[in-house]
Amino acid sequence: MIEIVYGLVGVVVGLLGGIFVLKAITNKQAKQILDAAEKDGEQIKKDKILQAKEKFVQLKSEHEKTVNKRNQKMSATENKLKQKENSLNQKMNEYNKKDKEVQRLQNKLEEKIKRNEKKEVELDRQHRRQVEQLEAVAGISGEEAKKQLVETLKAEAKTEAMSHIQDTIEEAKMSANMEAKKIVIKSIQRCATETAIENSVSIFHIESDEIKGRVIGREGRNIRALEAATGVEVIVDDTPEAIILSCFDPIRREIARLSLHQLVNDGRIHPARIEEVVAKTRKNLNEEILDVGKRTAIDLGIHGLHPELIRMVGRMKYRSSYGQNLLQHSREVANLCAIMATELGLDVKAAKRAGLLHDIGKVPDDEPELPHAILGMNLAKKFKEKTDVCNAIGAHHDEVEMTTMIAPIVQVCDAISGARPGARREILESYIKRIKELEELALGYPGVLKTYAIQAGRELRVVVESEKVSDKEAETLAFDISQKIQTDMTYPGQVKVTVIREVRAVGIAK
Repeated sequence: MIEIVYGLVGVVVGLLGGIFVLKAITNKQAKQILDAAEKDGEQIKKDKILQAKEKFVQLKSEHEKTVNKRNQKMSATENKLKQKENSLNQKMNEYNKKDKEVQRLQNKLEEKIKRNEKKEVELDRQHRRQVEQLEAVAGISGEEAKKQLVETLKAEAKTEAMSHIQDTIEEAKMSANMEAKKIVIKSIQRCATETAIENSVSIFHIESDEIKGRVIGREGRNIRALEAATGVEVIVDDTPEAIILSCFDPIRREIARLSLHQLVNDGRIHPARIEEVVAKTRKNLNEEILDVGKRTAIDLGIHGLHPELIRMVGRMKYRSSYGQNLLQHSREVANLCAIMATELGLDVKAAKRAGLLHDIGKVPDDEPELPHAILGMNLAKKFKEKTDVCNAIGAHHDEVEMTTMIAPIVQVCDAISGARPGARREILESYIKRIKELEELALGYPGVLKTYAIQAGRELRVVVESEKVSDKEAETLAFDISQKIQTDMTYPGQVKVTVIREVRAVGIAK
């Protein structure tokens, strides 16, 4: 419609324009122009009306389509709602049916319960009547009969159980001994290491005896400076082409050997140079100790060790026990523990870890008055090792009670490694002499009847006469003997003193 209005306005504008033009031209021309304008206006009017009709028809068609779509959607929604309503109605009907069925069953169940209660009351009445009759016939009450039956059954069960337990124990002992021997033999066969005895001296070889004079220095100042810097005794004697380094500490001995080697190669030997080389060598050796500890842990597949424990493992390389290198011993124990743990189905990693660390109490920076097993356990706890590993370290010489299965494995493997032929050295005569002295020391006390040194001299059993020694005196005797051993004897580890006082009463029937 707006377009039609615009068309009419155009016509009016055209007419007004024609009027103005007519004033300037002749009437004839004005009439011709007016006719032409009327024709053009009519044509424009028809065109605009036609366009408006077409636009109206188009808008009407689109509106009808939209209305139809809305009607279709509303119809679909109504159908869904009707379907849901029908479904709900069906479910309600089914629920009502089930509810009625449940109610019916519940009524039946209540009736059955009532009947059962009546029967139960009747059965109780009959049972009481029968019990009264039986008690009258037997002459004892029901409680007494029950007690007699229970006691009889208990005695029979106890006898059978004891017999079964005894058979099981005997069978377990036989099989356990056989299995234990198999596991120990397998472990020994699968772990073969070289045997090397550590000495308390090192021999430094030289090319010629002229170097001895340079090592000694003017008025012996060089050798004194070397001994003061390293803490090692340097022996320069008539031994050809050799200088002997003597010290109980292998680390000091190694520092002296390496320092002397560098000084001889360098050629400059004087007190200031000696101190400089010794300091440098000590630093390099500390780094090497840490590297040895890391390599050992990697070789054994042990991860997560505290850096301080790694350093202690490296220090084991320069420590020996009865001539056996401590690091080689610990590696061997770790491998044996892994083998045994595998055979027994235990934690292999924990067993190997405990085997490697079981002797770290022998290489601390300070040496407190504690057994090395207890000291090693305390160090392991300090550096956050697991409880089972700590217990195995502390219990491998029975200083603490074993609480895990790993502990006896470490103890056994430690004994296997130390007891191998050639692994450790101790003159038989001196060993026997020390054991005899240990037993004779306790025999000197009044009231002592017999003494036995067991566990290779690590424990002393003292048997006393019960008539001469009381319980309190036995405790005092154990303390006195342990103090005497501590002050008068030299021994590795610790010695446990156990005083046994036994009272026997004897009667003779004639």
